[in-house]
This record gives sequence, C-alpha cells and structure tokens, in this order.
Amino acid sequence: MSGGRGFRRVLVANRGEIAARVIRTCRRLGIETVLTVSDADAASLPARLADKVAAIGPPPAAASYLDVDAVVGAAVAVGADAIHPGYGFLSENARLARACAAAGVVFIGPTPETLEAAGDKLAARDHAVTAGLPVLPGGHIGPVGHGTNLSGPVGHRARTDVPGNESTGASEVAERVGFPVLVKAAGGGGGRGLRVVRDPAQLADAVAVASAEAGAAFGDPRVYLEQYVSPARHVEVQLLGDGERVVHLGTRDCSVQRRYQKLIEEAPAPLLSDALRERLHAAAVALGEHLRYRGAGTVEFLVDPEREEFYFLEVNARIQVEHPVTEAITGIDLVQEQIAIAEGRPLRLRQEDVTFAGHAIECRINAEDPRRDFLPSPGTITGAVFPVGLAVRVDTHVQAGATVPPYYDSLLAKVIGHGADRAEALATLRGALERCAIDGVVTNLDMHRGLLADAEFGKAGVDTGYLERFLESAAYVRDNDGRS
Repeated sequence: MSGGRGFRRVLVANRGEIAARVIRTCRRLGIETVLTVSDADAASLPARLADKVAAIGPPPAAASYLDVDAVVGAAVAVGADAIHPGYGFLSENARLARACAAAGVVFIGPTPETLEAAGDKLAARDHAVTAGLPVLPGGHIGPVGHGTNLSGPVGHRARTDVPGNESTGASEVAERVGFPVLVKAAGGGGGRGLRVVRDPAQLADAVAVASAEAGAAFGDPRVYLEQYVSPARHVEVQLLGDGERVVHLGTRDCSVQRRYQKLIEEAPAPLLSDALRERLHAAAVALGEHLRYRGAGTVEFLVDPEREEFYFLEVNARIQVEHPVTEAITGIDLVQEQIAIAEGRPLRLRQEDVTFAGHAIECRINAEDPRRDFLPSPGTITGAVFPVGLAVRVDTHVQAGATVPPYYDSLLAKVIGHGADRAEALATLRGALERCAIDGVVTNLDMHRGLLADAEFGKAGVDTGYLERFLESAAYVRDNDGRS
C-alpha cells in the first residue's frame, strides 16, 4: 500500500502478549483486527480482544502459526489490508513477505530483500562489514547431524573476502578463532540454536544439537561459529526507517540472560560513556541506511565498556519483546510507527525529534521453574494479579482461568517500571513485582524479585554472565530453597 492510505483491517498473525499489544494499538487507531488462532488459543484473551478470529490449524506451531499458506490464506479470506506478524514465528520470514505481496496484502515489516539480508545472521554479518561495523572472528558451516562431515554450507554463502569469515568445517573454524566458541543459528533468535563450546571434543555434538534445534524452531538448520567473548554486555539500538531515512531511538541493555534468552531489559543502557553510546547509535544507523531499512528493527552489539569496544551481533528485523522500555523513555508507540510506515507514510520523526525521559526496566515473567533448570510449567492459571500505577506498565495475555499451552514460549507477562532515573525505575519495578501474583503454574516471579534486590544488579552494568553467578550465589540458593 502506498500514498499514505490508512488500513481498515489488519490480520494479527501471532499469539500471546504481543498479539494483545498490537490489537490495542490498532483499536486506538480505529483499525479492525482479525487474530489468527491455533486450536490451543481459540479461547485466549487476545482472541477475545480481537474483532474477529481466524482459525489456522492445530496447536503445534509448525501446523498453524508457522504455516505461511494458512496465514496468508486467512488474510485473504477476511479481506485484511495487512498482516502484522508480531515477533517470533514468521516475523522475519521473507517467504511470508513475498506471499503477502503476491496476494495483495501488505506485510507490516521490512521488505523481503531486507529480511533476507538482515534476518539471516550470516548475510547480516556481511552487510555489517560492508557498512563499516566491527564483527567478531568466525565462520559458517553447513547443517549437520551427529557424526556427519561438518562442512558444506547451504543457502546463503558468506563473503569469503571478510577476514575470519571463510567457509570451512567446524573444527577448522574453531581452531582459527580459538576456543571458547559460540555456535549460532543462522536464522531465528530467542536463544534457540545457541551453544557455547569450550572443549574441542564437544564441538561436533554442540553443532549437531544447535543445528537440530534451529531446524525445529525456525525451519532453518544452518549454524555458524563466532569467537565467544566474556565478560561483555549485550546492548542494542532501536531503529525506525521508511526505506529512505533511518533514526535511532536509543539503547537498551539486555545482559541479564539465561541460555541467551533475555529476562531483564532496560533503557537506556546504563554506564556507557557518551562517546561509546554515540558510536553505537552511529553504527546502528549506518547499517540501517545501508539496508535501506523500512519499519522497526534492532541492531544488537556485544559491548566491552572498559575497553570502549563493541562488535556487531545481529539484526532483529521486527519489533522486539523489550520494546516497551524504549516506548517508556521516548513516548513513541512503536507499533503505531510500524503501521504508519507500512501504510506508505514517510517517517514522521527526525533524529532531533527523538528525546529521552528517564529510565525504564522490564522483567519477563515466564511459566518456568528456576529450581528445575527453568523447566516450562504449562497448566491452568487459577489466579492472576498484576500491579497498576502511573509509572507501571504490564503487557500480558493471561488472567485467571487462562491455559498455558505446552506448545509455545513460556512468556506470561512483561512488567515495566519507569522513573526519572534508574534508581527510581528500579524502586518502582520492585514495588510492582511485590504486588504481582500468579497461581496455578510455577513462575520465575521470586527469581525476579531476588534479582532486583541484588546489590550487583543494583549497581548497574552487569555482564552476560551475571545471571549464572546470581543463581549460584549462596543468598539465592538459601532464600529460594523449596519455594521458587
């Protein structure tokens, strides 16, 4: 769609809290919503919030939410002008974007060409180098099974003129890079298809497991290796672009992670020098401009604040789970901006229009058991109480009586605290979590309360190894024995 004509009806091709969040913005904009639902989600809160629902298949994601033909067919059947893919599932799928174009439906997201360039992490590395961004030494290898030859890349072929980016077998790449190495899925995200390997004897199994996990989660078994750097921080920059201009909306810190899945995010990233922060902003914008980026996207970096160095990690060519902290400090509705750009409107913001107010921190509340290695905890929620307040935001799709299916991500809610500075945001979020209660399934609420009370987190600037240290600390083990 071009010329700025507004959408009348949008198909929301997702589930959970992001579906509810997109529906709410569409409703405020006067746009009718149709939600795709699997059989497991037919009675969910987002299904009740949407104007209509479109059943697309049985509970397994591969038979419903990941079925491009079913999603586009649903959009055509209900007369939707556009599809909003949320995050995860098909949000970075170029095939969906092309199928939308063929069906006369607008894909609310980047162009297929950008998705192929940015959503594929191997291609994104190449584009980052071209745009002048520093990358970690590494190399790409092909999809493998246990005991097979770890060579023979398929699909995207990385540029071999990039130093340390040659295509070869896993053992050769690892020897060149040096252990420890990180095995990474070429497609997808969310911590799936990632393995740290410190022992050369474990490399073959790690590659096989990561490849199988990536294939099951994203339909793309390709993996590659990068040098593993620790300690370091995970810092990202939010972008908006209309294909002509790109602006940044500041930084976020996402260093509190378990198995490379983020649990706490905050904006702006604390304890960065002004010079380093500006270099991160400039690098992200340079890559966005190189890609002629359209829509909302995020450039992620591994950062060493002490040495004032950073390395490109990946591009997330979609809205992020952690987008609320950016919205809190900028006052910008990122879903509204996504929709306006997809409608063909020029980017309404110039860089000087973007201002930052205060600090925001987000906790992801998941149905999982920290005492049992974060084992998912599906079931029925028998009670749910969430906080309210001027400086508190809760994005959720659950309430008493809701079912947590075993087929999908375990995220139940995101609780966000905003304040004039980090100390105030942290105090607000601590109080908010004390007022949270979710019964019927095991959650990580107590763990989050402990994290927010921890002195190391309170000082800010924790690295990506922090959560592991916290969970192994005597205080955490003592305080959570038998009740997490």
